[in-house]
Formats: sequence, structure tokens, C-alpha cells
Amino acid sequence: MLVWAGTATFAATGALVAVRKRFDLFGVLVLAAVTAVGGGAIRDVVVGRLPPSNLTNEGLLWLVAATAVLTYLLRSRLDPESDLLYAFDTIGLAVFAALGAERGLGADLGMWGTVFAGAISGVGGGIIRDLLSGEVPGILYRSGDLYASAAAIGAATVYWSAAIDPSIAMLAGTLVTVGVRVGSRVLGLQLPVPRGTA
Repeated sequence: MLVWAGTATFAATGALVAVRKRFDLFGVLVLAAVTAVGGGAIRDVVVGRLPPSNLTNEGLLWLVAATAVLTYLLRSRLDPESDLLYAFDTIGLAVFAALGAERGLGADLGMWGTVFAGAISGVGGGIIRDLLSGEVPGILYRSGDLYASAAAIGAATVYWSAAIDPSIAMLAGTLVTVGVRVGSRVLGLQLPVPRGTA
């Protein structure tokens, strides 16, 4: 259920970016789709699972399309900065990071490979969305909270938890990602950036 909620939220965020950029309905559908399933598709290619699992799940793809159209129709009523959207986006990030890490473990990746699979699963769709909409990917400079870092830390938690007790690894990784993202927002934490000009 969390996967479906996260997918719908990612689709909505992609659609909202497309609306803000004044894309037509087809563009809204494309941006919603790559945001929702792009990260998982990259993850599956990395671990050698072809075709990517989310591209063979017809129900999930219909959900993405329906979310995109609904977002387009309700665009004037949706606030991309709402707390509800933030909450669902955080849950989606956490679940996809944990699932990506689990997929990395299943492919016998080491720690760094597992962390990469988890992080890219969580943020890969957003990277594609930003590139297609002519923006520098937000994970490279996002301020206000930790995003890609939260996904990477959550994926690392899955890796280390699985070595101790595989039954809690997914839950632990999901909770850590949520905790790091929300905690960094509350505390105003962010990664350091260079000051001044070169």
C-alpha cells in the first residue's frame, strides 16, 4: 500500500512541475511517469532485473496516469508546498529507498552498491524530472532538509540491519529515512555549500 501511495505522490509532484512549466497534457503525463517510476527503473537496470518491475505493473502505471490527469485538472487547488504532499513524498522516498536497498542486497551488491541502489530508487525519478524540465536536479543543491542524503542513510541502514536481523531491515531503513528527512527539516540541517565565488 505504501508503494502505491508513494508512486502516486511522486507522480503528482512530477505533474505539478509540468503544470508550473506550462507543459501540455502529454508533457504532464510524461513528467509524472518518469518521476514516479524512473528511479525504480534505474535501480532494476543496476541490479540486472529486466524488464524493470514497475514497467510491467499495469495497475501501477494506470495509477500514475490517473494521478497525472487528476493533478492537471485540479492544478489550481493543489499546493506543492503543502504539509500533506511533503508527508507523502517523505514516505515515498523512504519506502523506495528501502526497496531499492533490498533489491541491491538480493543482487549481492556490497554496501556501496546497496546504498546506491537504494538512493537512486528514491531520487532517480526526480533527477530525470528536473532534467526534462530544464532544471539542475534539486538533490544537488536542495536546502531546507536532507533528501538524497536521507535516502542514502536509510539504504545503508537496510544493509547493516539485514546483517543483524533481516526481518527488521526494511522497517528500520524506512523509519531512518523518514527520521533523517523530517529531523533535518525541523532542525534546519543541510549539507555544507561553498561560500563566495571562485
